[in-house]
Amino acid sequence: MAMVSFDSLSGLRKAAILMVAIGDANAKLILQKLCEEELQSLTAEIAALHSIPAEVSQQVLTEFNELLTTHLYVNQGGIAYATKLLVETFGKQRAEDLLSQIRRSQDADHGDLAMLQKVDPQQLGKFLDAEHPQTVALVLAHLDPRQGSQVLDSLGEEQGVAAIQRLAEMRQFSPEMAKRVAYILHQRLEGIADPHRKSYSGFKAVADLLNRVNAEAAKKILERIEESSPEVAIQVRHLMFTFADLISVPAVSMREIVSQIDKKQLALAIKNTPDELRAHVFRAMSGRAVEMLQEDMDIMGPVRSKDVAAAQQHVLLVARKLEEEGKIILRIEQDEALMI
Repeated sequence: MAMVSFDSLSGLRKAAILMVAIGDANAKLILQKLCEEELQSLTAEIAALHSIPAEVSQQVLTEFNELLTTHLYVNQGGIAYATKLLVETFGKQRAEDLLSQIRRSQDADHGDLAMLQKVDPQQLGKFLDAEHPQTVALVLAHLDPRQGSQVLDSLGEEQGVAAIQRLAEMRQFSPEMAKRVAYILHQRLEGIADPHRKSYSGFKAVADLLNRVNAEAAKKILERIEESSPEVAIQVRHLMFTFADLISVPAVSMREIVSQIDKKQLALAIKNTPDELRAHVFRAMSGRAVEMLQEDMDIMGPVRSKDVAAAQQHVLLVARKLEEEGKIILRIEQDEALMI
């Protein structure tokens, strides 16, 4: 029997291996989210699996975790933000590979009219009111009855009647045409399908800018923003210091941060971080504490990226609180001396 190679696996085969690797309970939750066609293909692939080497299963799990992390970074701050963090975490080549896979996945999603189910029906209806009735009918055919009725309510009377008539007369449609329509609509609907994406990039741009100005000036600006838009101020504050930025925290401040964090939470937060950042954290701990932390990390096994992100966010919240209380300094400018 030929040896199974990770590099030779198709996406469908990797998905089948993943379903087996994560166990029946977790696999069931994922399978329930698939459409009938996807379920049939994946079930057939699982049935065709034979002996899979342990190292191949581990590679599939690792890649899945990396892709989840990539999705998280892209959703948090866009491609530029994700690229920066991925290069720091995985290196330039691996970062490019992961982003390429995400783009291919997004392109496939954009060619699926089912993605319009994520769009607010009233906004979608107003948008479709200017489209050709045949296009509207095609979209309605891909929505469930509840969403379809809400879209119909948002259409003008003439457009609604014309679209319903086209839908009633529709007997079949070309999958290629559906993909083409879906892709075009996605390009026009980006702002509607994800109304927070552009504003979040704006938050990130502001955070990057304020990170580079005088700390006192940044504080005053945020306080002024907070008076009229508290939510905006919160979003910017959360983006002004990332987990990767901990590498620049002075040792004395790092010791204070580490002392305030539950060690199992800390182990989860640094489990998949670059060696340099992990070493910086270890230097803030005693030798025995480091040994115990490494033991926790070893027995932890594979972890979900959202759990890691939550643990890292907790560490950052503690760090910001300590800084606000005047107990630590998170950043030292190049021309600034630290006096103890």
